[in-house]
Amino acid sequence: MRRTKEEAENTRTAILTAAELLFLKKGVSHTSLEQIARQAGVTRGAIYWHFQNKAHLFHEMLNQVRLPAEQIAERISQCDPNNPIVALRHLCAEVLFNVGRDERKRRIFTILLRRCEFTEDLREAEQRHEAFINEFIALCEQLFSEPATAKRLHPQLTPRMAAAALHAMILGLLSDWLRDPTLFDIQQAGAMLDALLRGIITDWELGNNDNEPHQP
Repeated sequence: MRRTKEEAENTRTAILTAAELLFLKKGVSHTSLEQIARQAGVTRGAIYWHFQNKAHLFHEMLNQVRLPAEQIAERISQCDPNNPIVALRHLCAEVLFNVGRDERKRRIFTILLRRCEFTEDLREAEQRHEAFINEFIALCEQLFSEPATAKRLHPQLTPRMAAAALHAMILGLLSDWLRDPTLFDIQQAGAMLDALLRGIITDWELGNNDNEPHQP
């Protein structure tokens, strides 16, 4: 029984890995379950044993990693209440830094941002992605709305605008780096976030030793 269970899990893993590689190479909409089965060395029946359809397979592939907005949204409550924006900055930099050193995350995020057309059958995955983006922006807006932080915002900005700008910066950095990793060193993403935050917070400044991401 144990061996059978292990074999089933190995088959499931092989299918997910095959889907990753093909989605990355061909795009999600141009990859069929038949192609995934051949890549994984299994039958289509084996795929249907583990996954309802391609949309379910795609959704389970995303579950292999935590999306950036998802990671930040889940941990943002841990930000230091005495200086929440500094903690938020470090958390955002850490998430970007971790993408740079994790090959599987790079593949899956590339698929999500650059190889995926959200057709009707992938609507559930799209809704999940959008929900975490909206949650991230709302939580950041809450931090920027704290009285001690709100009074430091540039006069032209509202907390909502600041939160949307931060999300756009993170998404833009990630998308551009995945498109061309030679464009910039993602380990220095914190310095780019600082440039944005100087345009949001009137007195933003971090010391030279604060440029590398670390736990908030």
